[in-house]
Amino acid sequence: MSTAMNFGSKSFKPRPPDKGAFPLDHFGECSAFKERFMECLRHSGYESGACRQRAMAYLECRMERQLMANEPLEKLGFKDLIDEKSEAKPEK
Repeated sequence: MSTAMNFGSKSFKPRPPDKGAFPLDHFGECSAFKERFMECLRHSGYESGACRQRAMAYLECRMERQLMANEPLEKLGFKDLIDEKSEAKPEK
């Protein structure tokens, strides 16, 4: 009674990450934004929620410089911050 192991029946098919690969910031174009975010984390006891404005600014910098794919900030979890910005703008 021998059981045959059939490794060929299920094959693993790798797939790319959902958001794709993105280049590193080799020239430090967004390092000032990153440093402000890291400073905020240190001052807040690494409570990331307190630093969301700075995280959003960092991601905007990366998108502007094609260091990541352009993505609506709402899809990146910043809808509430965008709504606050639009409410704070005075109507003309």
